[in-house]
Amino acid sequence: MRLSSMFMPTQREVPAEAEIVSHKLMLRAGLMRKIASGVYSYLPMGYRTFRKIEAIIREEMDRAGAQEIIMPAILPAEIYKESGRWDVFGPEMFRLKDRSGREFCLGPTHEEPFTETVRNEIRSYRALPVTLYQIQHKYRDEKRPRFGVMRSREFVMKDAYSFDRDTKGLDVSYEKMAEAYCAIFDRCGLDYIAVEADSGAMGGSGSQEYMVKSDVGEATIAFCDSCGYAANDEKAECIPSYKDDPRTVILPVEKVYTPDSRTIEELMENLGLLPERFAKSLIFSADGVHVMAIVRGDRELNETKLANLLGCNELMMAGSADVEEITGAAVGFAGPCGLKKKIRIICDREIEGAVNLVAGANETSYHFVNVNMGRDFKPDTVADIRNITKGDICPSCGRVVSICKGIEVGHIFKLGTKYSEALDCVFLDEEGNERPMIMGCYGIGLNRTMAAVIEQNHDENGIIWPIALAPYQVTVVPVMVSDIVQMDIAEYIYNKLKESGIEVLIDDRDERPGVKFKDNELIGIPLRITVGRKASEGVVELKIRSTGQMSEFSADEAVEAVLEAVKSGLRK
Repeated sequence: MRLSSMFMPTQREVPAEAEIVSHKLMLRAGLMRKIASGVYSYLPMGYRTFRKIEAIIREEMDRAGAQEIIMPAILPAEIYKESGRWDVFGPEMFRLKDRSGREFCLGPTHEEPFTETVRNEIRSYRALPVTLYQIQHKYRDEKRPRFGVMRSREFVMKDAYSFDRDTKGLDVSYEKMAEAYCAIFDRCGLDYIAVEADSGAMGGSGSQEYMVKSDVGEATIAFCDSCGYAANDEKAECIPSYKDDPRTVILPVEKVYTPDSRTIEELMENLGLLPERFAKSLIFSADGVHVMAIVRGDRELNETKLANLLGCNELMMAGSADVEEITGAAVGFAGPCGLKKKIRIICDREIEGAVNLVAGANETSYHFVNVNMGRDFKPDTVADIRNITKGDICPSCGRVVSICKGIEVGHIFKLGTKYSEALDCVFLDEEGNERPMIMGCYGIGLNRTMAAVIEQNHDENGIIWPIALAPYQVTVVPVMVSDIVQMDIAEYIYNKLKESGIEVLIDDRDERPGVKFKDNELIGIPLRITVGRKASEGVVELKIRSTGQMSEFSADEAVEAVLEAVKSGLRK
């Protein structure tokens, strides 16, 4: 491809809207453009890489025995109402009506239509197992789209669904997909980790996320270098860390005046205590029913764990009016002792072993000190409801876990019979009895995978694509297009590489060399052949983008070096 003819609108300045590296570089390198908030179009360079990720996914899915189909993006409400998820998705689901008033949605995920298709077509155990997949657009009305394609309102997902006779069959299908996912992310050159995860709105008995380690990731990952345990913060089990000596004398409760002390930080300053001495009491509305959740003052509540414990669809902080009605005090002075209105109290496991804590007195400007669970209040439930943090203990081996941020690029679920029972997706077994199919589902976000690769592969000059994903593998750069010798050699190399099946660009633009070099590095082409001042001697320069290594060759030697680099994968 000749760059003089290519639609490649690069930018020198960093777009004001871009917050993270991948977003900045995808815009600057002309890979994509914003159409609306959370909605992007891909331009030629970006779409070439997108299609390469798509091809890798397709190859590995096919190798694992999955069969590709395509589903519509506009889906009828009936199938989601039948499964019970029409309301579960809430405002994130794009909903619309046709001219006859019939309700539809833009597909946020496709468990229901896949299940319906298999339900209508498969009746016998002989037709199982089967795994179907598609690569298709999904739509979710994110409250706050951000970070470019990391959290967008329209995105492309590979979603696959397996249907088995029994749980043993599901285990086999699940493991095949797990292996395929590792192969996909390995081929994309990602540094990733597979972690235990919460199943969320998808439901089911178990799930695993594939996380790319990155400081800009929205997820927190806990992992153990000793035993290999790994989980995201929604799933990671927190082992209680008891700092109190069990022989500590339990002191009488006292009420103390704490004006203008609504937060843990303000109380620490007022009372001169460390944050672990406080019982942080938070009031939530869980599907309209109020509950109080209590964690230690130095901990953060994990709302997913709490919602799973409660089995609710919607969990939100209670409003100030509700808090005042329940406690009889202003916000910031709630506690488990002497509530004006009885509600369910759920304590984190660490509260159970803590002694002489500070808690709200349910009276504005007052707190209790020396509050102890069991003596002064009795919770309805004690459970793990907090976030795992640095220094916590591995629940598997007892060593200290490491914590890092991660970008979720893939998620696999053991759905079991959640959807097959709801949608009556059954088969006849060997005895002629009807049994629900056992399902799994498996998703990969293509847009997010592309951005994650950039987050892990860039420098101050731009993107550094792994050769398997680069829009083109090599650029031939004649320094002076007006120089006949340089252009003749550049054209010779360009044509030889094309004939050899190499994806090659020739930068035949009448631009300064610095502009050409900067664009090449910004876009991230792995190899660059420069035809410059030594062209009259038959010498060209080959530069490797990832290492900066430069070598001089003859034109034919440069062609051979490129062929070898592409064949070896350059950066496996």
